[in-house]
Amino acid sequence: MKFGHAEQDELKNVDFSLSDDRPETTQLLAKLPKEMKQKLFVGCGKWGIKEWIGDIYPEGTKEKDFLVSYKDIFDSIELNNTFYRLSRSAIESWAETVKGSSFEFCPKWSRRVSHMKRLNDAEENTQYFINSCLLFGDSLGCTFLQLPENFATKNFERIEPFLKLLPKGFPVQIELRHAEWFEENMFTEIGQLFEKYNVGWVITDTALRRDAVHQRLTNDTAFIRFNGYSLHDSDYKRMDAWIEKIGEWFDQGLSKCYFFCHQKDEKNSPATCRYFIERANEELNMQLKVPPSY
Repeated sequence: MKFGHAEQDELKNVDFSLSDDRPETTQLLAKLPKEMKQKLFVGCGKWGIKEWIGDIYPEGTKEKDFLVSYKDIFDSIELNNTFYRLSRSAIESWAETVKGSSFEFCPKWSRRVSHMKRLNDAEENTQYFINSCLLFGDSLGCTFLQLPENFATKNFERIEPFLKLLPKGFPVQIELRHAEWFEENMFTEIGQLFEKYNVGWVITDTALRRDAVHQRLTNDTAFIRFNGYSLHDSDYKRMDAWIEKIGEWFDQGLSKCYFFCHQKDEKNSPATCRYFIERANEELNMQLKVPPSY
């Protein structure tokens, strides 16, 4: 994740503290039915990392078996493959691989919708993506649509017509990147729009764009994209802060949270997940499987 990336020598100058919740978040959570058991999903953005062999994958694991090994370790994947290529046969194969488990795929919307069409005249591509994702069946978690960094507030009028295309109950989280979306007036308006259509607003935790760590929930699901920095001390402190924050949200009524770990060098992603899962089990009384270390 290059968005908001910082080099190691820049990290000491970054204030990584989480801001207070927006009042709208508190109001939203207060209206949600209180769940008996909250769900926390933790995972990476890819499963096909050869450097994980001998780390979390057993020695000798073949590339064709990477997903099998991954789903035995993690309960979810931030599926970036679907941004570049939407193969229905691949989706059916992936769904079959995890069938019978509680594993969830969180596919990224096709770039044809987000980056090429830029939500304009995208009805056909939108429907194709939705129909393709439904092939995941019970393994479909939450889709996320990442709008390009140059998709500014001048394009605001494109968003609601797109939201109207979404079937009721189809799970979507939207990631905004242009800085104008986080300026007060537009921030309020876009948050209200997302809440109206029951879509989530992705929280992107990256060093040089702290405005994107916005603490505005717009439905009952939090979707956090965490960008680490080679297991720097700040990575662990930030994860500790997120454990506390997610616990507060669960206590207030949040029903589900996805926490996806990214590192510039993907070999470090399992260690990031391992720490977060251990802390979640300790502090939030979760029973998530801790990634092995061979």
